[in-house]
Amino acid sequence: MRLLTGWRAALRIARRDALRSKGRSALVVAMIALPVLGVTAIDVTYRSTTPTKAEQLTSEMGAADAVFSPSNIGPAPVEQMPDAMNWAPVEESPAVPYADSPVPADVPGAIPKGSRYVTEQSVPATVTTRHGIAPTEIVELRTSDPVVRGKIDLVEGAYPDGKGEAVATTAFLKSTGLGIGSRTTLRGPEQTYTITGSVELPADLAKQALYADPGTVIAPWEAAARRDKEVTPPQSGDVDWLVRGPAGVGITWSDVLAANKKGVLVLSRQVVLDPPPDSEIPRAAHAGQSFEPQELKISAALVTVIAMAVLEIVLLAGPAFAVGARRSRRQLGLVGTCGGDRSHIRAVVLAGGAVLGAVGAVTGVAAGVGLTAAFRPLIEDWASQRFGHLEIRPWELLAIAAIGLVTGVLAALAPAIVAGRQSVLESLTGRRGTRRSSRVLPMVGCVALVGGVAVAVFGGTTDTTALVAAGSVVAELGLLACIPVVVGFLGRLGTRLPLAPRMALRDAARNRGRTAPAVAAVMAAVAGTMAVATYTTSVSAEHDYDYVPVLTPGTVALVTSGPSDADPLAPARAAVERTLAVTGERGDFGRVWAGSDCSVYFEKENDCGTLELIKPKGEGHDCPLQGAGAKKLAESLSADAHKKLMSSPACTDEYVSVTAHDTGESKIVVGDATVLTSYVKLDDPAAAEALEAGMPVLLNSAYAKDGEVTLKAVRTYSEQDKENRKAHPGKAEVTTDRLKAYVAPGRYAATPGIRMILPQKAADRLGLHTKSYGTFYSVTRPPTDAETQSLWSTFAQSGDRVYLQAESGNNGREDVVLLFLALFAGIVTLGAAAITTGLAKADAEADLTTLSAVGAPPRLRRALSGFQCVVVALTGVVLGTLAGAVPAVALRLIDLRKAMEAMRDQPMDSAYTPIVLPWDTIGLLVVVVPVLAGLLAAALAGSRLALTRRAG
Repeated sequence: MRLLTGWRAALRIARRDALRSKGRSALVVAMIALPVLGVTAIDVTYRSTTPTKAEQLTSEMGAADAVFSPSNIGPAPVEQMPDAMNWAPVEESPAVPYADSPVPADVPGAIPKGSRYVTEQSVPATVTTRHGIAPTEIVELRTSDPVVRGKIDLVEGAYPDGKGEAVATTAFLKSTGLGIGSRTTLRGPEQTYTITGSVELPADLAKQALYADPGTVIAPWEAAARRDKEVTPPQSGDVDWLVRGPAGVGITWSDVLAANKKGVLVLSRQVVLDPPPDSEIPRAAHAGQSFEPQELKISAALVTVIAMAVLEIVLLAGPAFAVGARRSRRQLGLVGTCGGDRSHIRAVVLAGGAVLGAVGAVTGVAAGVGLTAAFRPLIEDWASQRFGHLEIRPWELLAIAAIGLVTGVLAALAPAIVAGRQSVLESLTGRRGTRRSSRVLPMVGCVALVGGVAVAVFGGTTDTTALVAAGSVVAELGLLACIPVVVGFLGRLGTRLPLAPRMALRDAARNRGRTAPAVAAVMAAVAGTMAVATYTTSVSAEHDYDYVPVLTPGTVALVTSGPSDADPLAPARAAVERTLAVTGERGDFGRVWAGSDCSVYFEKENDCGTLELIKPKGEGHDCPLQGAGAKKLAESLSADAHKKLMSSPACTDEYVSVTAHDTGESKIVVGDATVLTSYVKLDDPAAAEALEAGMPVLLNSAYAKDGEVTLKAVRTYSEQDKENRKAHPGKAEVTTDRLKAYVAPGRYAATPGIRMILPQKAADRLGLHTKSYGTFYSVTRPPTDAETQSLWSTFAQSGDRVYLQAESGNNGREDVVLLFLALFAGIVTLGAAAITTGLAKADAEADLTTLSAVGAPPRLRRALSGFQCVVVALTGVVLGTLAGAVPAVALRLIDLRKAMEAMRDQPMDSAYTPIVLPWDTIGLLVVVVPVLAGLLAAALAGSRLALTRRAG
């Protein structure tokens, strides 16, 4: 009882002290509540955006009990797992291949009696829009049926009611500029539909599609194709049956097995949620597999976030408790004079942590849930899916609140120990005494820093993630232990600086107990951000390197759909030049081939003959990563050396197999100097003069020997090409010519789609066929949806015989992630620096009063506050950048090890795993954030002081 009585009194004193110092108390509560708020919001968002198995099934089948689908092997029996993802024929034989069967399975006959169902079938189509035309997907599904609720939901308007009506997804309406009441026409059969409403798929908000009732799209389209041979019939997919089973029964496992015997696959809600034992699953017995539903597990990332939040609370709230204990030292001294011992003094300070920690934890949890609910629409749009429901798990939130409470007490632990060590005389007189800094702690910190880095690097080289995480934590803790020494060293740097920055540096060094935790708080926030940012930037650089572009940057290509379709190019070029942001640089190119004139499409392979560049043999021509010895060479190469070798002309053409704008295997186009400037970006008068003189320009120097290229033509003549067939009877003709060529520098070997530019004069001299095939344009930006739809409309007027190619690039979301990380770290850095500045002002009020008394100008207070903030922010950011590099580098070493193993099996695979620092993020944190923090601190600091009499 005595212990409880003592703590009850301590809690009462702490509560009254918190109410008496409302400003400092609010500061501590905010520092505890902010990380708790963040973790709470992450927990609720994670749980709400991660669908349960039942919610996932609803997104696939709506309110139905099951989805029945035909297998691609016809009515042959199949075996499936309960989730219908893994299936196989009962007997694998040539009679039961894995190919599409001409005889479909009888799905309606496999549906249990007493069930009702709706059908779903999709078809790719092209429809008119506000801007022109656009390809999309039309789905025949009775969206008004209650069975599809949860799979598709009506957002606005009404469901379609029969022929001539459809609903569209919100994303489709936004992209096409249409709205409710708009009319769109299905090109081909020219069927027009009125959009009666907008719908959304809760599991895929970005889906663009039209939905119409069954029988209103595909059947009329097929009838139009039978009447008019110029109408292309629809390429509709398989039909799915959304089945509602007999009332109170549903679709059982026995129903699934019965449907499997007829070649029908079934995804049953009841079976997935309550799967049968493996002994009753034939597929499990034959395949030696077990069906185990996947349970959601707390990820390591979530644990890391919670751990970082605990560290943030301790480091940010610790200085506030230290200053609070220091300002309450007279009250704590009175406790000692009344018979209280050191344990009672420590209990009072710890009780303050408990009181404020509890308030902060409750406030943070409540605010986190409230803000998540308030910003739910924005989160759903960002995730492109609706919450199944706002999932709040009380035990998890209680654990988060408990963490906030415990860390609040931990933050007050060090100040409580310091307060308990003070004598009653020191507490009553206000003298702090002189204390030496610990020399052991920095030494331990240096050892921990070096050891942690070694452990993390070792974990990276041995592919042990646990060692990487442990080593990174130990290294960061070691750097934390070294911060007091770093802060002390800062005081020696200001000997030649002006008064305000010199005072700020010396004040930071003299009050290390206040400055070091704040610097550590900034460092911890920046370290986590820099670790993720460095890793993300490095992975993004790797993806950029591995990405194979379709076109050169800043270009688009207007291409015909076949070598005989050159007529529509003129109006199409005018449309492109009128619609897109072209720069005026244009390069017309043609296709070249041997053999028949290819004036019609032929069914036989190689009717147009073949044309190829012969690659010489020997060093500089053969890629060392192919053939004998390639594996041994790959094992001996570093990632950078492997990258350099793959980028060489000898290997890049073997590694990059993509052929842009259908230039064929030869990658030879017919063109002039305009192709060089508009597409290749080769600005060399010598190359232009070579083309003008009839000499080809070779972009890949590995195909040249002594300045010449070897061109092999195999001329075949189709039976349908009567004229050429009479002139060239018998076997195919093979000719090989050596041509003098201008050889471009090695960096142009990777030009997408083009290996050599052949002038028209050379093609005529060699007797090759050529035809105008397309045009390259330089553009200032990629085409928008509206511009693309407008061009498609123009192209359609020419019979869809031309199309536009645009380079979309490697569209990752790394830049957005880095932006959010930088903003997060910037906010925490500003907050920690502002806290430290406020605490410094409260702690150094007597010093500022003395400065004012001896005649210091009023602006000195503002300048001193600003520089104090800059010192904390800048020091923490620099140390955090160093600390964050450790886990990022270690994780990249794991990626490098995996890439090297893959390269040994496939020598041409990329082993390029760079470590790239996010300089934009570093610049924002190192320069912008400290300067902004200093300016805000200077602006918010008062310039006048009320002079008070100092005691002692």
